[in-house]
Amino acid sequence: MRGGRADRRTDGPEISKPEQPLSRSTAPPSIPQSGDPSIPPAGRLLAVDWGEKRIGLAITDPTRMIAQPLATLTRRGGRRFPMRQLRRYLDEYAPTGIIVGLPLEPSGAEGPAARAAREVADLIHAKTGLPVVLADERLTTARAREADAVGGRVDRDQRAAAILLAGYLERERA
Repeated sequence: MRGGRADRRTDGPEISKPEQPLSRSTAPPSIPQSGDPSIPPAGRLLAVDWGEKRIGLAITDPTRMIAQPLATLTRRGGRRFPMRQLRRYLDEYAPTGIIVGLPLEPSGAEGPAARAAREVADLIHAKTGLPVVLADERLTTARAREADAVGGRVDRDQRAAAILLAGYLERERA
């Protein structure tokens, strides 16, 4: 029965929470950190600020001068990453690379959220073939909350993704 309640197919592995934090040495090597030469030097970049229920997206302009909030994807608890929702934006904006936020602990260690972000990055790369880079996203949500206090009606998840993307662009220009 295609499309009905019995058909619960999705586009990737279910994201699980590990019981113990990962150390950097046990992290999968397939997704590079920022500065990776696999990201083409031109074209739009799309940022993914992964969360268990809400996933913020941001996009650059074609010249990579401006990062702007784009959308928020939703995922019901225990469900898989909403790849079909993401594909809509990939088709519309045709980014040449994707930046996925890596939520490190304040100490810089990788915990359960970082492992889940790595799994999402691996899934996005496998399903799209686009280069995917992980970028440290510490403090992006805090900076998005600060921006909320100053004003503006941009969704916090989208704003966090835009902050992540702007930080990535700044590091690449330096």
